[in-house]
Amino acid sequence: MPAPIRLRELIRTIRTARTQAEEREMIQKECAAIRSSFREEDNTYRCRNVAKLLYMHMLGYPAHFGQLECLKLIASQKFTDKRIGYLGAMLLLDERQDVHLLMTNCIKNDLNHSTQYVQGLALCTLGCMGSSEMCRDLAGEVEKLLKTSNSYLRKKAALCAVHVIRKVPELMEMFLPATKNLLNEKNHGVLHTSVVLLTEMCERSPDMLAHFRKVRQLSSSQLVPQLVRILKNLIMSGYSPEHDVSGISDPFLQVRILRLLRILGRNDDDSSEAMNDILAQVATNTETSKNVGNAILYETVLTIMDIKSESGLRVLAINILGRFLLNNDKNIRYVALTSLLKTVQTDHNAVQRHRSTIVDCLKDLDVSIKRRAMELSFALVNGNNVRGMMKELLYFLDSCEPEFKADCASGIFLAAEKYAPSKRWHIDTIMRVLTTAGSYVRDDAVPNLIQLITNSVEMHAYTVQRLYKAILGDYSQQPLVQVASWCIGEYGDLLVSGQCEEEEPIQVTEDEVLDILESVLISNMSASVTRGYALTAIMKLSTRFTCTVNRIKKVVSIYGSSIDVELQQRAVEYNALFKKYDHMRPALLERMPVMEKVTTNGPAEIVQTNGETETAVLETKPPPSGLQPTNQANDLLDLLGGSDITPVIPTAPASKPAGGELLDLLGDLNLTGSPVAAPAPQIAQPPFLLDGLTTQPLFNDIAAGIPSITAYNKNGLKIDFTFERSNTNPSVTVITIQASNSTELDMTDFVFQAAVPKTFQLQLLSPSSSVIPAFNSGTITQVIKVLNPQKQQLRMRIKLTYNHKGSAMQDLAEVNNFPPQSWQ
Repeated sequence: MPAPIRLRELIRTIRTARTQAEEREMIQKECAAIRSSFREEDNTYRCRNVAKLLYMHMLGYPAHFGQLECLKLIASQKFTDKRIGYLGAMLLLDERQDVHLLMTNCIKNDLNHSTQYVQGLALCTLGCMGSSEMCRDLAGEVEKLLKTSNSYLRKKAALCAVHVIRKVPELMEMFLPATKNLLNEKNHGVLHTSVVLLTEMCERSPDMLAHFRKVRQLSSSQLVPQLVRILKNLIMSGYSPEHDVSGISDPFLQVRILRLLRILGRNDDDSSEAMNDILAQVATNTETSKNVGNAILYETVLTIMDIKSESGLRVLAINILGRFLLNNDKNIRYVALTSLLKTVQTDHNAVQRHRSTIVDCLKDLDVSIKRRAMELSFALVNGNNVRGMMKELLYFLDSCEPEFKADCASGIFLAAEKYAPSKRWHIDTIMRVLTTAGSYVRDDAVPNLIQLITNSVEMHAYTVQRLYKAILGDYSQQPLVQVASWCIGEYGDLLVSGQCEEEEPIQVTEDEVLDILESVLISNMSASVTRGYALTAIMKLSTRFTCTVNRIKKVVSIYGSSIDVELQQRAVEYNALFKKYDHMRPALLERMPVMEKVTTNGPAEIVQTNGETETAVLETKPPPSGLQPTNQANDLLDLLGGSDITPVIPTAPASKPAGGELLDLLGDLNLTGSPVAAPAPQIAQPPFLLDGLTTQPLFNDIAAGIPSITAYNKNGLKIDFTFERSNTNPSVTVITIQASNSTELDMTDFVFQAAVPKTFQLQLLSPSSSVIPAFNSGTITQVIKVLNPQKQQLRMRIKLTYNHKGSAMQDLAEVNNFPPQSWQ
């Protein structure tokens, strides 16, 4: 058989291929020749064939059939064969293949070989692809080589020990004695690998970290002073061509030592104090003109900020990051901004000194730097600099890319709410955001601004005038138009009377105000929600304007036949106010009272409505002592279609303006920030809607004779339904559930949820308890109220969740066997 071609010739041939297919053909031809040589057990050219196979493997072609040949080369006595064999093992084998276990004995023999280069090959291979089984078997040999005096072997043994510790952490203590003298070595390669080994041990074991932190006054094995000494020698040493990189002595070793110092000094006062001086020296003596020096300075800054360092040292670290911001390299600027963002909470004043530089980064062309600068700018805002910072951020909002506008607008809203120096400034800032980026603001921006305006009584005339001028001829920013419509509806009389004192008042007639609102209604840019705001504003102006009431009636009547259902429903209700209940209109449409902002930090209960879960904040105020029926509330119920009305017990304070709490029923404004749904037209009996506001039950006359049913009976949990019907409102069925537990252990955290079709309305009241006692020794009761105006057959889906015997249980069930008397 002729001698196979050399590796160099194969590479040259493959490079001449003009197409992928031609290259693939050459590779397949050569692979076939290599297979034939392997089958003939050709020992002469095995090394050459495996080398060519490794080259083809690096090109991406399959070479798994050469795995056993690598093992044969490892077993050879020739160094050249071993070198290719071990290289092939590192490339072609891993611990997922059982073949690698076959070379454990060969590696063990080579670790004890008389030639250091053969030992080095074995250490490299074990450190690269040794499995946990191999590491357990060969850890003893690695530990012996770690104690040898040969620097070439010690550095390789240290890296191999790192791999052993990662695979088998319990072998860590075996290498502890060998680490005592590693840092006394003068060879930089040994020092570097030793620091890597110590870092791995400290990161993986808290016990090892505590051991290396121990302060022994007379001990030479104390780790922090040793590292400080090595680092000091590196800084103060003169030029060494062997280790010099851009004028800095061995920056790789310096970075490794700084990382290890960071681990040792974290949350440890003594270790931190021991390294403060050397960190200051590194920070002040390192050259910053080259990227090598910047890398060392960055690691120094991270170490200073992570340990318990002195305040002056922390200021020095932040000043280094400030210098990084002036660097021309974008990566260094990004790293500086990211690091400052992490430290701004702990060292706010020091970071504030670089505020102007950070703000300048907002103008950077790189989007990642721009985003980091924006986040850091918001973190720097406080009560002292809020005006200047908001000016810069508003300018940034004007010119930034669309992907930044939403986050920037949200940040400005939060900062303005927290640090606003005055209400006028707050309102102006929010209006500027809505004018600039109204389409990008969050959904709660509109109700939040409306609440702010409402609570700023002295600013009403100024605000409505500013908003009126802001939307003249421009309806593109929908949130701005919505707020302007609401304000014009509330304070249109102030706009027309020209009572603004903060700036020069403008002369506006009632017709001009209505022209603007009608333009909003007919504009193609107006969303359905915006048109609703505008129509409601026009309706409110019927009580604030005197000369244009007939025009308002005409506009409202036109939209009674709108194809927009929401708009049509509002118009129909407003027409009804004009025609049948005109005497109630002034009370219903009077100005909104000062709003209290709803917070969701308190306790909350889950309210189930048509199967959709809503969270309602529980009121912690005591109930009113007296019963004060509200005639206007009952009159409004008449408007919505109710005749048999029980007196309503108001929960609002007596000082609240009459009719103020009723505007929500007409869809004017939701104080919680979410849109209000108008009353469904098929619901004819409104007492059910106000049932939750009363302290006395509305179901007094109970019709007997409705049989009870068992809705659920599984796993020891039984749920029975009993029914009641109200004589005053036959469309309402009251279902009382009784949950019992026949098992030997209590069921805890019991939650009952229910959903009904959308033609029904459902209300779940609070349960009597959340624990169902065992052995049927007690029950949980809960009341469900179902409004069924169309007298359809009742269907219900229930969801049960509870904890039982240490496990969380959950189940769904359908209830379709309601007795006819419960719904007919």
